[in-house]
Amino acid sequence: MSQKVRKGEALNEQPLKQFLAEKGLIGDAQSAWEVSRFSTGFSNLTYLIQIENKEYVLRRPPVGAVKRGHDMGREFKVLSGLNNGFPKAPKAFVFCDDTDIIGAPFYIMERVHGIILSVKEAAKRQIPAEDFPVIAESWLDTFVELHELDYEALGLKDLGRPEGYVERQVRNWGKQYLNAATDDIPEAEKIMNWLAQNQPQTYDHRLIHNDFKYDNIVFADDTWREVRAVLDWEMCTLGDPLMDLGTSLAYWTMPTDAPMMINGLPSPTAMPGNPGREEIVERYAQKSGRSIQHLLFYYAYGLFKLAVIVQQIYYRYHKGLTTDERFAQLNHATRMLCLTAWQSIQTGRIENQF
Repeated sequence: MSQKVRKGEALNEQPLKQFLAEKGLIGDAQSAWEVSRFSTGFSNLTYLIQIENKEYVLRRPPVGAVKRGHDMGREFKVLSGLNNGFPKAPKAFVFCDDTDIIGAPFYIMERVHGIILSVKEAAKRQIPAEDFPVIAESWLDTFVELHELDYEALGLKDLGRPEGYVERQVRNWGKQYLNAATDDIPEAEKIMNWLAQNQPQTYDHRLIHNDFKYDNIVFADDTWREVRAVLDWEMCTLGDPLMDLGTSLAYWTMPTDAPMMINGLPSPTAMPGNPGREEIVERYAQKSGRSIQHLLFYYAYGLFKLAVIVQQIYYRYHKGLTTDERFAQLNHATRMLCLTAWQSIQTGRIENQF
């Protein structure tokens, strides 16, 4: 779903059109265009450009964002590599690091048509309960397919350092939380200590997405049997695929979860008919052939990582670097995620923790 571009986030029309013409993406820099912003997502800004009967998607960092956390060149490299062997990655056309054009680095990719299953889209379609097992299977099949990719063959072997990945992630997410902290959340420090003391010492090395959820995939149609594209590759790296699973489980809210989780993380997964988190783990293990050990660690890690991401977005709002009112209450989401992670650790459960 797209919306009008907010004040302060408009694209510089003529320099960008000139760039598109120079790269052969349009024929005439004077052609009329329509620009809108995709309304989903709290991170990178994503625009739809309609011009000369063509449609392009432009991705750029949010205003006031830390450069390291929003590396457009890296994201373009990921997509370009995936284009060599993963047909569910949108085609990447061109990257530009000249900030004189729109004020920030950006890249252009294809627009993929289909259904993005946000909670609003699912509610609007009134998806029957019997459809959700099919949706979950297609989602899982794509997840497993992604984790089986040969990243060296795709030219992505220097994308990250898989050795020491888990320890590094635990340490870095803790540092990032402390750098962005605004409210006093005692559970956060307890979680950081627990994760440091309970991390697995051996694990697999794979290409991982790090934000794999329903509203980051594009279904071909409402039979839900074909995934046409996987979106939002900004956090893709080389590491432990079970860390990827843990992040997805953090997003996977259920009808039996505490109301604060269901309301704070609105997701179609909480609608009737969806498998629960334990079933998702079981099906992932069956499909991937992986033994799932240290499950509590991976789930608690996923919740805490999500808490940090949310807190970083709230920090930008808190400091006046963005005026997007969607961010105004995200500090409460940070607290909710930390409470849930700590409760899971205390009970040893990934379901029915409260």
